[in-house]
Amino acid sequence: MASGYILNRGALSIGIHCQRVCRNITVTPVRGNKRWLKAYTSIMAKKLKLEGPPPPKPRSQHPNWDYHAEVQAFSTRLHENFSLQLLKTAFVNPCYLQVEQERRQDLGVHSELTALDLKDNVQLSAKGAGFTKNFLTDWCRASFPSLPSEGVQSIVGYLTSLAVVTNVARNLGMDDLTMSAEFPVPDDVLHSTFMAVIGALQESSGAERTGFFLRDFLVSQLIGKDLFDMWTVVNPMGLLMEELSKRNIVLPEPRLIRSAGASTVLPLYFVGLYCDKKLLAQGPGETLVAAEEEAAFVALRKLYGYTENHQPFDFSPQQQHEKPLIQSVSSN
Repeated sequence: MASGYILNRGALSIGIHCQRVCRNITVTPVRGNKRWLKAYTSIMAKKLKLEGPPPPKPRSQHPNWDYHAEVQAFSTRLHENFSLQLLKTAFVNPCYLQVEQERRQDLGVHSELTALDLKDNVQLSAKGAGFTKNFLTDWCRASFPSLPSEGVQSIVGYLTSLAVVTNVARNLGMDDLTMSAEFPVPDDVLHSTFMAVIGALQESSGAERTGFFLRDFLVSQLIGKDLFDMWTVVNPMGLLMEELSKRNIVLPEPRLIRSAGASTVLPLYFVGLYCDKKLLAQGPGETLVAAEEEAAFVALRKLYGYTENHQPFDFSPQQQHEKPLIQSVSSN
């Protein structure tokens, strides 16, 4: 009994002593990596070099994915009143339906019992593409009345090209919602999906609201873009003479205004175009021919009203417009 009492008192005194000692000890973390980490990272780097990066997975294969909520959030994020059923249809491509049917046949699933209750976006895409082309054509003619039909077609072709439309669609997050047979989504599939979304918006909110959507997201791609980067003109001097003849203006006369370094490997010439002894435009170039062509381009920009310092495009909110954006499109 006495020995047990002594042992308990000894253990208690030792515990109190250890507790006091631990209070005075400060543990500092040691900087550096574990010894096994270097070998592990080396093995993983070699594996990545041999096998390559893993293939990308669509967002729908990651956790925490709710397709209905994502589609509804897409409509809310753009501040547009889409019909959810039409918007879901706009994201369904024919290639996805074909691959899904083949996958079910390979699994032996009866096609009649488990038929896909989905409709592709072919009709919506065709309707959206037609509306987009008509709206952009009318907008270009209203904004630049002096621009000929070739220039209007070039601007519309640039705004509806694969590069521009797919860039806008990816920045809007359409590639995560697009149902496609391949991932990443091909450019042509994403282009048709964007046009289908335009068609769904037209049927949901009307032509006027769809016109404002195109103005905000497609027409804005013209900011900082030169006219002749979109419109290829082989003979600018001939086109300038043709335009001046239509306006009953005297044909231009090129003259050398000034030059620098003519005897060096980097010469610079400034050529001015004069009409009735008045300077119409001037342009630089490394040769006299190049300077004359550049002066012709400058003159054409002035005639068409597409200069670098032209009046900014109107991107004011819809509430500030008393009249529809484009009368001819909104009446369709």
